Amino acid sequence: MKKIEAIIRKSKFSEVKEALHNVGVNFFSYWDVTGLGNEKEGHVYRGISYSTSDIQRRYLSIVVNDDFEDVTINAILKSASTGDIGDGKIFVSDIKEAYRIRTEDKGGQTLN
Repeated sequence: MKKIEAIIRKSKFSEVKEALHNVGVNFFSYWDVTGLGNEKEGHVYRGISYSTSDIQRRYLSIVVNDDFEDVTINAILKSASTGDIGDGKIFVSDIKEAYRIRTEDKGGQTLN
């Protein structure tokens, strides 16, 4: 099993959620977060300068079976990208084990 964590633009969340649903990822957790990036200059909108380094983001945490790793990552990459600085990051790590509390099942079957 893999844990895929993605930090994306809040404005792209609906597209990412739909893309994940379309590839069969129907459960994940998410949080609203704020972070700092590498961009040093902001953008000007209607005469007001906004820093894009500390813009609101959405943090997604998704656990999938190994065979869904590439599909999940590609869905996020395609739906979250704007081509601009600050589109986000994806992190992948191994999950040793998972348990379903209600039935005490363990392993990859707990993700279905």
